[in-house]
Amino acid sequence: MTIIAQHGDLFVILACLFGFFMAWGVGANDVANAMGTSVGSKAITIRQAIVIAVIFEFLGAWLAGGEVTSTIRKGIIDPDLLQESPQLLVYGMLASLLASAIWLMIASRKGWPVSTTHSVVGAIVGFAVAGLGPGSVHWSAIGQIVSSWLTSPLLAGVIAYLLFRSIQRLIFENDDPFAAAKRYVPGYMFLVGFVIAMVTLLKGLSHIGLPLGFGESLLLSLGIGAVVMLIGILLERRIGRTRNSDDRFSFSGVEQIFGVLMMFTACAMAFAHGSNDVANAVGPLAAVVSVVANQGSVGASAALPWWVLILGGGGIVVGLVTYGHRVIATVGTGITELTPSRGFAATLAAATTVVLASGTGLPISTTHTLVGAVLGVGLARGMRALNLRVLGTIVISWLVTLPAGAALSIAFFFMLKGMFG
Repeated sequence: MTIIAQHGDLFVILACLFGFFMAWGVGANDVANAMGTSVGSKAITIRQAIVIAVIFEFLGAWLAGGEVTSTIRKGIIDPDLLQESPQLLVYGMLASLLASAIWLMIASRKGWPVSTTHSVVGAIVGFAVAGLGPGSVHWSAIGQIVSSWLTSPLLAGVIAYLLFRSIQRLIFENDDPFAAAKRYVPGYMFLVGFVIAMVTLLKGLSHIGLPLGFGESLLLSLGIGAVVMLIGILLERRIGRTRNSDDRFSFSGVEQIFGVLMMFTACAMAFAHGSNDVANAVGPLAAVVSVVANQGSVGASAALPWWVLILGGGGIVVGLVTYGHRVIATVGTGITELTPSRGFAATLAAATTVVLASGTGLPISTTHTLVGAVLGVGLARGMRALNLRVLGTIVISWLVTLPAGAALSIAFFFMLKGMFG
């Protein structure tokens, strides 16, 4: 208890620095998974992707990031075992932030799209087992998180497969694909607007003092989806048929229409990613702030400070702007060849999956979700459309991330314990 009172301010400062570093790593590495499909399909440029992500990643982290944060902060370790030694929780959370951030920096330099969720959860489990014993970990919560790493890519893959098959059936296999695109694409635009509005209204506005019920949120989301659809209709009116003799079915015109749609899906995916993955940075930070603010009481309930989510969102933005372009280029072109229509199906499927997970408070891996969605689109076109070598490298990097985060966290935990006692 005296350690918390003596070094409390220093612990908060270190938590803010390490949390910002971790959020930087999320922006540098994981945001590429959110924007890679849009850039890879050439629907938007890297500069446009960065502008979109800066705005919507920050809004997602600030407005809708609190629900998953509570899972990371309270759902992994049994707080009752730390009542007599709250400083151990502080050491562990600081170690987890620093370990995860360093691993993400290494992976980003190598161009590996790794899972930030894997990294931070592995780091927390690593310090808990080494410093407190296996009994300190809520293994049932870990089991739910691990199962989500399997179910989220499967769910995203199924949604992406069905979306792309519907696009093939309704548009590309139509006698007049261009006219069919003009007819059906507004419906897909409505889905994008509805999905992103629903999570914002259900989970986001309580942070700024405007909580809404399910019915109110549903009605407003339907209205916002309709507005997005109308904007899309106005934008697609500017797109005319191509007069290229080699493109008598006007497929390039169809892809231009989906290029407009990708602008909306890019916004949706950036918001969804910010709402879910900000927890990886601010969850451990919030735990340190709570323990210090409550003078060492581990189990005390405390409202999540508004500036914590601001700090996390800001770190994500800085990481994206300074380093994100490297992994964006890798993800956008490495797994499979993307067009705007394929990228749309993958991105909307991944965004829907991440939004659903954020709404239920389950911290999933955006990396796994997006790769599952891209696989779903690839399978709709056949196995030859997939680069299995790149997929193999990605899977190996996933497997290495958990033990790497745990090992670094254990080292930093004992280092901090030796420094402060």
